[in-house]
Amino acid sequence: MTTDIDNLFKDKVLGHPAGLFVLFFTEMWERFSFYGMRVLLVNFLTFSVIGDNPGWGWSAENATALFGTYAMLLYITPIIGGIIADKLTGYKLAVIIGSVIMAMGHASMAIETEFSLYFGLGLLVVGTGFFKPNITSIISEMYKTHPEKKDGAYTIFYMGVNAGAFFGMMLCGYLAEKVGWSYGFGLAGIFMLLGTLQFAFSGNLFGEIGKKPSKVHEIEDVQDADNSIAEVSEDEEIEKENPFTVLDKVLIVISSVIGLGYALNDPMSKIANIDMFSAFQIGGIEGQYVVVLIGLILFLYLVISRILRYSTVVRDRMLAFIIFAFFTVFFWLSFEQGASSLVLFARDNVDRVLTGNSAFVFNIINALLTVIPLAIITYVLYDLWKKTYKKIPYSNIVLAICFLLMWAIVGWMLSREFTAEVSEITVSWFSILNSFFIIVFASFFSKWWESKYNPSAAAKYAYGLIIMAIGFGLLAFGAYGIQEGVKVSMIWLILAYLFHTLGELCLSPVGLSYVSKLVPARMIALMFGMWYLAIAIGNKLAAVLGGQIENITKAYSLSTFFLIFTIVPVVAGLFILVLNPLLKKLMHGVK
Repeated sequence: MTTDIDNLFKDKVLGHPAGLFVLFFTEMWERFSFYGMRVLLVNFLTFSVIGDNPGWGWSAENATALFGTYAMLLYITPIIGGIIADKLTGYKLAVIIGSVIMAMGHASMAIETEFSLYFGLGLLVVGTGFFKPNITSIISEMYKTHPEKKDGAYTIFYMGVNAGAFFGMMLCGYLAEKVGWSYGFGLAGIFMLLGTLQFAFSGNLFGEIGKKPSKVHEIEDVQDADNSIAEVSEDEEIEKENPFTVLDKVLIVISSVIGLGYALNDPMSKIANIDMFSAFQIGGIEGQYVVVLIGLILFLYLVISRILRYSTVVRDRMLAFIIFAFFTVFFWLSFEQGASSLVLFARDNVDRVLTGNSAFVFNIINALLTVIPLAIITYVLYDLWKKTYKKIPYSNIVLAICFLLMWAIVGWMLSREFTAEVSEITVSWFSILNSFFIIVFASFFSKWWESKYNPSAAAKYAYGLIIMAIGFGLLAFGAYGIQEGVKVSMIWLILAYLFHTLGELCLSPVGLSYVSKLVPARMIALMFGMWYLAIAIGNKLAAVLGGQIENITKAYSLSTFFLIFTIVPVVAGLFILVLNPLLKKLMHGVK
């Protein structure tokens, strides 16, 4: 009997089912919108209220407090969204629900009132919760009978992520900075809406894949699990159940309430002077930090007490997982400066004005950076159109509209820059370098990990932290001794983004793979939640520390600010390298 998966694999684009590229473009437009908005938010909030394109004139501390809470919640809600899709909606409907909510969020932000901003960010958080975990779940279901092609599929999908981020930051950023903030936020919303329609009109292509789960499907899953008992390792066979005790559940609730309370209280206390935790202040320490410390202690007790109840091998592997999660926080609190302090640094401290030959050379490079990737992706669209137009005509028409709009904006942008006497590089342009360097270097790292020189997990973590720290070290060196009003060469920021990306490629892909390797199958969902919690904490800390750029620069120097993000990752990297023998022992043969 022919299945929906078999039908999907009949129409191939670049050796993969056409459905993969429908998901590729859906993710691309979502990332276009997400990163297009993300690169604008802190810049818009802190931009001067006086001028041709006024912002809101917030302090860096207030702007990053709001952004940090937003970024933190983005990694929490997908846990809930995944559960809802598994139990109620199915993956496809969850993706559509998430896309519609996010499109509404972008539209709300384009209005540029305080209420519409908060409401829009809230919608984006909820929408991401539905969208983020479920579009990748559709890919997993598509490749159930073709596991040998899954790595290649995710690689292609990941390119869609970076293509969307690249063009979103470039075009939304350009419109926002050169024309008006509403245009940048509005463009993000337009492409989110078009991406939603493109996916909604493609339903016939996927058949039953990703639809609402049925009881029959759940029974089949149980039977499959029973039949696979013989294949699990001896350690997992003899592992006893470790049910959550009443105390465990109470600690989970208390920790969750404290964490969510802090996430909301931090921007409220800074922006609106509403502090829910003021009664807990001790000495000069803010009440919210006292409460967070209590919550952290309770959470650590919960995690450690649960781990100690497992058998030796499982316990040791989970301890290794916790160590990796701990160092993940240090990586992201530095790396995510790209969304806060580095945006402000690019705007206020980098010489972005080019004239004469320098402007011409930059415009040529920028044109090549833009046109070549867009032409390649347009060819993929053309191939998809040929294979699937009769099956999903409306989806393809929406995609064609998207690309015509993209080409029109790119053509307008390039012609405007080539005819300008003076070129001022947008702040958001520097943010596209991360996506560009990922596309350039990803295959090199993939081949390195597959070679005989493949380092251990701890070594990859150490390389990632230390290489990223080099980027901040270069910024500290470039900013050393500069006086107020003097700007540094853009080469330092370009080099910083290069080293940050190389560090990301060492560390970021490793983490998720070790979740599935170190954690027993029945606990993977919980541990993925823990992993994303570590990233969420890293994002919030990144924003909190990034918001201190003005205060630290005023009290010490800009160079000192960047030295913090040089020293901390280096120390963390050396420390995890020292822990390498212990981690190998705890992992019990997992490589």
